[in-house]
Amino acid sequence: MSLIRELHRQLTQKERSAVEITQGYLAHIETLEPQLRSFLTITADHALAKAQQVDQQIAAGEAIGLLAGIPIALKDNLCTQGVQTTCASKVLEGFIPPYESTVTERLATAGTICLGKTNMDEFAMGSSTENSAYQVTANPWDIARVPGGSSGGSAAAVAADECPIALGSDTGGSIRQPAAFCGVVGLKPTYGLVSRYGLVAYASSLDQIGPLTRTVEDAAIVLGAIAGHDPKDSTSLNVDIPDYTHTLKPGLDCKGRKIGIIQETFGDGLDPVVDAAVKTAIAQLESLGAEVQTLSCPQFRYGVPTYYIIAPSEASSNLARYDGVKYGLRANNDSLMDMYTKTRATGFGAEVKRRIMIGTYALSAGYYDAYYLKAQKVRTLIKQDFEKAFESVDVLLCPTTPTTAFKTGEKVNDPLSMYLSDLMTIPVNLAGLPSLSLPCGFDQAGLPIGLQLIGNVLQEQTLLEVAYAYEQATPWHTQTPHL
Repeated sequence: MSLIRELHRQLTQKERSAVEITQGYLAHIETLEPQLRSFLTITADHALAKAQQVDQQIAAGEAIGLLAGIPIALKDNLCTQGVQTTCASKVLEGFIPPYESTVTERLATAGTICLGKTNMDEFAMGSSTENSAYQVTANPWDIARVPGGSSGGSAAAVAADECPIALGSDTGGSIRQPAAFCGVVGLKPTYGLVSRYGLVAYASSLDQIGPLTRTVEDAAIVLGAIAGHDPKDSTSLNVDIPDYTHTLKPGLDCKGRKIGIIQETFGDGLDPVVDAAVKTAIAQLESLGAEVQTLSCPQFRYGVPTYYIIAPSEASSNLARYDGVKYGLRANNDSLMDMYTKTRATGFGAEVKRRIMIGTYALSAGYYDAYYLKAQKVRTLIKQDFEKAFESVDVLLCPTTPTTAFKTGEKVNDPLSMYLSDLMTIPVNLAGLPSLSLPCGFDQAGLPIGLQLIGNVLQEQTLLEVAYAYEQATPWHTQTPHL
């Protein structure tokens, strides 16, 4: 059942007030945070004041929208006016944005109640939320393991029921990979469907904002609220936004749907337990009426090397603004150049420095054609693979991640192994496609396994329908961690 709809029912039938719901989540956060560490900032006073406003509307007999009074958490790379936004970096410690991001403004207008800002890998660079400058978030299913990244704080908060909804950002899998590790639903929309205005940029041609929720229907509700054209974002698509929930009804099946299995995502490197769970999910979809076929996307395997040229190159440009001049950290200095170098050396963590250096090298004279230009050509080939696949199927399917959540510290000193955590998700960002991860089972240690569904451009409705049909036919979304 949709958690958003249930909370809305409780509010409108006056079983609970918005203040009571908000206090309940804040109390749960206070209990769990010492071991989970999902939040960097908790905005309790702001949340309770907003909840009182919703209660006043209800008392006055005013109709409220579906999201009014629903608590939400925000990844700390979304600018929030008057509330600290750090991107989990020392270089932005104490930065209070003077403006609101478009997505957070739209959700505030819809009546959502912001509980706080969640932990993340610094500047969204990482796959484990271990690169935060402030704290390491734990996985609610096993606190000795990582929640994934870079939206690990948001995924862990939703999985642990610290909030019913959270927003994350996805550059190469940073919504879907932590969703898989934490056993929740994570949706990356089509590039440009959701405004990036107010999202602190990592790689501008790849970044996209999306929801993390407990159910597919909740993801559809949030997507409907945040999607839509924004003149403040030059990459924003000017398209009609449907009601993504109107077809998500009990009894929905997959009859007539054609699902393609990406054969390159199975085989060497895939955990046998993940392999078995995903193949069981495929059989379940077939029993729901889907026509399943295996397809080849030959360039899929080149996603990781392509991404780790393009994304760092864009990052090296985007992060040049953090120099101690305009905002954030300013190191003591004897000269302007001294201030630049000391601020960046002090403010940025190891992973951010690594990616800036990779990107600067790839863009430098003499190497641009050999690396960056070639990576862009491979990106086009990856996109063409997907276009060809969608000529014969409605949805593509593969595991979200090759393994379940790994132990904290296990891959910190092995960056390449860490990068391979996003092996299945990166090609989707390179092609700008919508994609969704939802739970499809558990391994022997009780850790969630993620199933990834990929749709064609702007085919979120189809994606959500297939995901909803599978979710309703399986018990995985009903299981929660015992903290």
